[in-house]
Order: sequence, then C-alpha cells, then structure tokens
Amino acid sequence: MAGEGFTTCLWFDGQAEEAARYYVSVFDKSSIDRISHSTEAGPGPAGSVLAVDFTANGQRFMALNGGPQFTFSEAISFRVDCADQAEVDHYWATLTADGGEGGPCGWLKDKYGVSWQIVPTALLDMITDPDAGKASRTLRAMLAMGKLDLAALESAYAGE
Repeated sequence: MAGEGFTTCLWFDGQAEEAARYYVSVFDKSSIDRISHSTEAGPGPAGSVLAVDFTANGQRFMALNGGPQFTFSEAISFRVDCADQAEVDHYWATLTADGGEGGPCGWLKDKYGVSWQIVPTALLDMITDPDAGKASRTLRAMLAMGKLDLAALESAYAGE
C-alpha cells in the first residue's frame, strides 16, 4: 500500500529551502508545505533547515539538506509537458537561467544540477505515430535540437 502516494526526495548540500522556493516560483499549482529544522540532536546545527516539503506543478517533493555526499545526475529527470512553443520557451529560459545549461533533445540542467526535459506534448504523439516515416522524421529532427522547436518538429512530421 502506498498510503498517500509518492514524494520525490531531492538531496541538496545546504540549498534545500532556496531550491524549494525557486521551484515553487517556477511552476503553477505550487506551495511550500512544511519546513523542518534540525534540533540539538542533529543532523545539522540546531535550527538549520533540514528538509522542505513542497508541491511543484501539483507534484509532491521533499528538498533535503543531506550534505555533499550525493549529487544529481541525468539518470533522473523531470519531464515538463508543454502545450505550445510559448511554454517550451518559458520553461527553457527560466530553468537555464542563473547557471543552468541547455542540453540536447529538449533536456537541460537547472542551476542546482537537476535535469529536466522540456517537451511539447504534440511531440509525444508525433514520435509514436504508426506511420514509421512520420515518426522517424520527427525523431531525427528532435535528435538534432537543443531546445525543442515545435514548428520545426511539425514540419519534419509533415515531410516538409
């Protein structure tokens, strides 16, 4: 039994509250839900932020100040499904700002090193089209891009 569902834990080295507030500012349907602090028992200095429970885009997360032992990698990423190019542009610009970096095929890393896939929802239908030619053309176009360009993907899909 899963109880109340899943909460994704993100491990930070002292930036848990800063990161949680950042993600809440980026996405709608977001909130800081609870902040817990270390006590005299530890693990950090008494009163320091230990963890922040937050909701981003309706998804539950916990940002944990766990220390420097672990860092983020591309092995885990969050996909942001975008209705149109304006959303793709918005999330790409916001999440790559202040030290983030764009990557291939719609992937990027934000300033904390968390990996994101910024994807127009129409792409998912195009690359799974039963017409192998349409799907292949679209996939080939996507693989050549950094930030995804919906108009160019639609042109590739149409064979233009």
